[in-house]
Amino acid sequence: MKVLALGGAGAMGAVAVRTALDVSGVEEIVVADRDLGAAEAVARRFAAARVPIRALAVDVTDETGLRAALEPADLVLNTVGPYYRFGLTVLRTAIETRTHYLDICDDWEPTLRMLDLDETARARGVCAVIGMGASPGISNLLAAVAAAELDSIRDVHTAWPVDVGDDGDAKDQAQLLGPGDRPTAAAIHWMQQASGTIAAVRAGRLTEQRPLSPIALSLPGGRRGTAYSIGHPEPITLQRTLKPSGDALNLMVVKPGTVAYLDTLRRDLDADRLTERQAATAFARPGLRRILRSIPSALRSRGPGTLPPFFAVVTGDKRGDPRVVLAHLNLAGPKSEPVRSALRDMARITGIPLALGMAQVIDGTASRPGVHPPEAVIEPGRFFADLGAVLGSDDGTPLYLLEQESPA
Repeated sequence: MKVLALGGAGAMGAVAVRTALDVSGVEEIVVADRDLGAAEAVARRFAAARVPIRALAVDVTDETGLRAALEPADLVLNTVGPYYRFGLTVLRTAIETRTHYLDICDDWEPTLRMLDLDETARARGVCAVIGMGASPGISNLLAAVAAAELDSIRDVHTAWPVDVGDDGDAKDQAQLLGPGDRPTAAAIHWMQQASGTIAAVRAGRLTEQRPLSPIALSLPGGRRGTAYSIGHPEPITLQRTLKPSGDALNLMVVKPGTVAYLDTLRRDLDADRLTERQAATAFARPGLRRILRSIPSALRSRGPGTLPPFFAVVTGDKRGDPRVVLAHLNLAGPKSEPVRSALRDMARITGIPLALGMAQVIDGTASRPGVHPPEAVIEPGRFFADLGAVLGSDDGTPLYLLEQESPA
């Protein structure tokens, strides 16, 4: 297949390109980016690969140019964000040009509109997989393997780490501030998903709720702690695929001081005292006044306790008995260092899954026409085996652990 890597000069796009070079069935990769020089630099970096690679200037706001880039491609990897601005346009054009599509969309609002294109994609014979990154992506597949242990599903929670784990700080300035101390797209996205309202599932129905709500969890293995809600696509797609009768939320595993400061920014955003860009900069470089304002909330807030950093937990029934099933990345022991290292690198933990999802579309495993979340078409066992191989942890150490117990 001829692959168009749209946004392939960016950090996550370049990782996806590097991984895609080793995917069977890829015949050519075109690194497409608004910045032609950056695209050419990526193409030169991988010029010795077995797959031909070249650069192309593409601005997704140019409808004619976007269509011209998509028409000769068999499949597009779209890493151009923010998805609330560009995701729907690129997907719609890919469907029109009959180009298979994968992205790493982590905005819940465009996810709803993109899923509405399912019938059109099916009619055109296009397979589109949206949210094929870390969260969403890996998180969805962890939820799927946990849910497979149950006969019926009640609640589903997915969670990712902010400032817990080995390094104690996942929100470093490299992820939050770019050249010239400008906030990154990821940082601005974070502020959007931490303010206003977010998508969640309550009593089996999709609703909108306030973000940063505390959720106390009791998990198998005696793990206890509190995580906090954040806007993301997982509740939307898991409601459709797993059909929980109870609640579904995406959560952050975060320290009380951090979530309290983030909540201070949320209040200022909701009161129009800050723009999202200003809030992102203020999060990267906390100011004394807001720190002081956040202290009372930090003292009241509960922490993550013994929750694992990256997990999905599903409750329901198995053979008539209530069960809690936890699926979490295996971060224990020295042989799990490749996974811990990847979690510290947002580009790798997001870009690699995108290319591995593409592999299943190319070979037919996940090539069902329509617009799908990962858990609907990606085969989890193969995905996690492939991910372990790429990360270098394919020595028999399981990439994720599955635990279950009856609730107390």
